Amino acid sequence: MLLDQQSVDLSTVFVAHQAQLRRVALNIVRNPERAEDIVQDAYLKVTETAGALNIKQPLAYLLQMVRNLAIDRHRRAAFEVGIFENEEEGLHVPALVGTPEATAINRQHLTMIAHALDELPERTRRVFELHRLDGHTHCAIASKLDISTSLVNILIHDAMDHCRAALPSL
Repeated sequence: MLLDQQSVDLSTVFVAHQAQLRRVALNIVRNPERAEDIVQDAYLKVTETAGALNIKQPLAYLLQMVRNLAIDRHRRAAFEVGIFENEEEGLHVPALVGTPEATAINRQHLTMIAHALDELPERTRRVFELHRLDGHTHCAIASKLDISTSLVNILIHDAMDHCRAALPSL
């Protein structure tokens, strides 16, 4: 079907050559559904800009538009596969969270930490609890206990070191 391309608008040329445009997209993306989506996207672009453009070779313009959209879609799909591939790999890894063994180990560790905190001097334990359990800032702890912020920092580090030493190496 040959059309006088100078006297026909883009929408008419698009409809007349829709199968050819679909083949161009299909050759790039290798997926019929995705190729159809690309052709539909191209048609939307054509209907949005049809009256504003004066195109001397509408079929060449449409073929290039579909080709560019297909290449963009293909690149985006390849990029997304690269990003999300690692996430799917992790779905088949068994998690130890929630297993009876993990629960028992966590309880043992909590018991060890509780004993380690009991061994600390009262002020060190209190600073640690205010910071780690209650979420207070160093400044708030310092003003509450009437000590310097640098001493708060030192006491928190001492408590953390003591708790780490109480746990078996993992």
